[in-house]
Amino acid sequence: MERIRVRLHYGADVWQLSVAVAAVVAALPVITILGLSFSPAENIWPHLIETALPRYVGNTLILVVGVGAAVFLTGVTTAYLVTTFEFPLRRQLEFLLLLPFAFPSYVIAYLYTDLLEFSGPVQGLLRHLFGWELARDYWFPEIRSMGGAILLMGLVLYPYVYLMARASFLEQSPHYRDACRLMGRSHFRTFLFVSLPVARPAVAIGVALALMETVNDIGTVEFFSIQTLSVGLFDVWLNMNNLGGAAQISMVTLTFILILIGVEYSGRRKARFYQSSGRFIPTERVALAGGFKWGASLLCLLPVLFGFLVPMVVLVGNSVAYFDQSWTPAFRSYAANSLFVSLTVAICCTVLAVVISYTKRLHRGNVPLALSRLVSMGYAVPGSVLAVGIVVSLGWIDNSLDGFFRDRFGFSTGLLLSGSAFSIILAYVIRFMAISIGNVDSSFSKVSTSIDMASRTLGYAPFKTLRLYHLPLIKGGALTAVLIVFVDCMKELPATLLLRPFNFETLATHIYQAASDEQIERAALGALFIVLAGLIPVILISRTISSSRQLFQRSG
Repeated sequence: MERIRVRLHYGADVWQLSVAVAAVVAALPVITILGLSFSPAENIWPHLIETALPRYVGNTLILVVGVGAAVFLTGVTTAYLVTTFEFPLRRQLEFLLLLPFAFPSYVIAYLYTDLLEFSGPVQGLLRHLFGWELARDYWFPEIRSMGGAILLMGLVLYPYVYLMARASFLEQSPHYRDACRLMGRSHFRTFLFVSLPVARPAVAIGVALALMETVNDIGTVEFFSIQTLSVGLFDVWLNMNNLGGAAQISMVTLTFILILIGVEYSGRRKARFYQSSGRFIPTERVALAGGFKWGASLLCLLPVLFGFLVPMVVLVGNSVAYFDQSWTPAFRSYAANSLFVSLTVAICCTVLAVVISYTKRLHRGNVPLALSRLVSMGYAVPGSVLAVGIVVSLGWIDNSLDGFFRDRFGFSTGLLLSGSAFSIILAYVIRFMAISIGNVDSSFSKVSTSIDMASRTLGYAPFKTLRLYHLPLIKGGALTAVLIVFVDCMKELPATLLLRPFNFETLATHIYQAASDEQIERAALGALFIVLAGLIPVILISRTISSSRQLFQRSG
């Protein structure tokens, strides 16, 4: 028995050491940014404050507030309608409202610009119908503007709020709403004073996630000529060739993210709501009549129509029309690069997530939990900010190795890490680890601890227990993690733009470059690949919600 305890203790230490190393690697880019921002080689901070920084901060703030309002109104309204009322197409719309999730914001921005600009088909049709000739003959809203960016980003980011709010509304006891209705309150007042306050923690998380993606965006805001912090970071780094200034802007961006996290935390702090009985009571939907039912259908259909159906039709049409020009050896190379990087990162993230989650299971305590949270913090850091920290960190390592080999062996190793795809893979792993850990943690929580105790009785070491018992049981969550991380990597643009080696393009950077050259049609096929891949997690999420609801109903 003593031998078994020693082996278990040794195994647990090895697992904890692995998690500690992962935590250090995840924290290194942020630590590097902190150090570089306080002691840059060339301090342009005073110049930035006097010139561009107020504009960067102001535009970012306007964008965050605007997108936050858009995703809140769209996500909460549609979630409440499909969970509370019965109306035509409700069951179909419940799933269809998730579909805009598949579109990266920069893709939908490029598509709607091509569709709505002066030379596009919409304005062309209007000029043909009404006999207009010049732009001054009529008024048409400018799509490439702050309002256009807010509207389009809201169209693809509202599913964050929709998912969280819908789950919360489904879990709420109908007794609350019934009591409110018995007091003579209208449906609107019931929603405003009962359902929404109970769902506030979930809604706060959804809005915070959407706004983190907003701050991370570079494709949409740069294409629309909106100078946000992300655009400023690119400009200072690439155009001014000042990495220290980019690190200082990164610090401002991180401050924005910390504020968003603080708002999300305050939205759920001390907010606790419980069912009035131990049984799950499914919500009985209210059947709408007359114009109200068609109004509810229309409200839920509009985000699907403009967030998925219209851009999908344009995307498929352009892909078919320009297929011969798009399907080239270069395009296939870009697709292969995207697949290679995304699959590598998805597997690495999932393996690390299994190690981290299993370590928390082996050695319960505050230290493994704190290390796990440290590893997960990368999701809150924008890709462009991570890129700054990784370039500096890997550059220092490369220079140290190069100096060592020059002195000892007389040859140069070059940029082994920062000059290869390794830098992109590292950035992706740090950024998307939280997704893998969340899915794997959820699967481990469903595995009974009696399995661990039985394994210890048999004298099995932790690794053997994991291999023989746990992995077969958590393979569903692990596969989900692989798929979701894979799709997120396919869509990631800011980190890829800054870290890609020479002559290394992915589908995301190919789309960005084509849009920058005003050749959006040439990017359609690559965008279609990314969107089709993005449908995978949408289907997975929908199936998970449906199976969870059936489980709750059976337990009730």
